[in-house]
Formats: sequence, structure tokens, C-alpha cells
Amino acid sequence: MRRRQLIEMITAERNRLLACRSAAVRVGIQASIDWLKKQLAKVDGDLDRAVRKSAVWREKEDLLRSVPGVGRIAATTLIAELPELGALDRKQIAALVGVAPFNRDSGQWRGTRSIRGGRSSVRAALYMAALVASRRNPVLQKFYQRLVAGGKAKKLALVACMRKLLTILNSMVKANTRWQPAAAQSA
Repeated sequence: MRRRQLIEMITAERNRLLACRSAAVRVGIQASIDWLKKQLAKVDGDLDRAVRKSAVWREKEDLLRSVPGVGRIAATTLIAELPELGALDRKQIAALVGVAPFNRDSGQWRGTRSIRGGRSSVRAALYMAALVASRRNPVLQKFYQRLVAGGKAKKLALVACMRKLLTILNSMVKANTRWQPAAAQSA
């Protein structure tokens, strides 16, 4: 949570820096950005040490990071903020994170399906991991391209990749197995 807060503060200060005309004020804003970056580096170091100190977390991080597209931040976020990973079925974990499509139907009327609710911080980390995976992970890249070629909007296809990636990670943690492209295609 603290890492997320620091990133938000750095972004706010960078926006202030862009809007500021006064050289004296810009120096103060830049000093604030530099200090926040040092704090972010300290928090990242603390998180890395905490993960490396725990054998269970270290094993889970190595397992998660074996998937192309899942980096240190995504793995750490999943470990810290989604302890249910591997303990729930694919529909439950998708609903918990907020990537399960919910309908908006009423009587005869059929609305669009959309995602909502869930853990926004996990969803944000999963979004970035799915974005990278849709370009670098052969299974998710093929899945993404198939959806877009079939007429789905790119954003919708990316959300579908988020859900598929979460399903893959969930089954990997449940079975305690590393990334296997052949097994992931069926997930």
C-alpha cells in the first residue's frame, strides 16, 4: 500500500512540475520528487527482503515470475494482496479480483457484460502484467490476437487476457507447478 501511495505522490509532483513556471518552486518540487524516489527505492528493498526472508513467499514469487509477463511488482502484489491465490476456483478468484464479467440484464432486456468491484490494486498490477504478456507470452499473445481478429475491442481483449492470466496463475499456485505453455493453453 505504501509503495502505491509513493507512486501516486511522485506522479502528482511530476504533474505539478510540468505546470509550474517559477524556477524557485520547480527546484523545491524536484527535491520532493527526488526524496520520494529514495523512499520508493527503500520500500522496494524492504519488500524484496520480506519476500526473500520467507521461504513460502520466495517459492510463490519464483513460481509466479516463471510466467512471461509477470514481473517483480505483479508477483509481489499478488503475494501481498491476494493470499487466496491457489485456494479458490477460477470463477471465484476472477470475481474476487474484479475481472469476472457480470451481466446487466433485467427481464427481457440484455445489457452488456462488464467487470467491476474486486481488489483494484491487484487488478491494476494484473492489467500491466497482461499488457506485457499479450505481447511477450506466446499463449496470451495468440489468445489476444484471436479475440481482436474476431472483432472484440482491444480493451475487452486485454481484460480477457487479464482473466486468463489470473486463471493460469491460480492453477499454477494450486498445483505448485512452474509455467508450462502447453498446460496454460487449456487453462
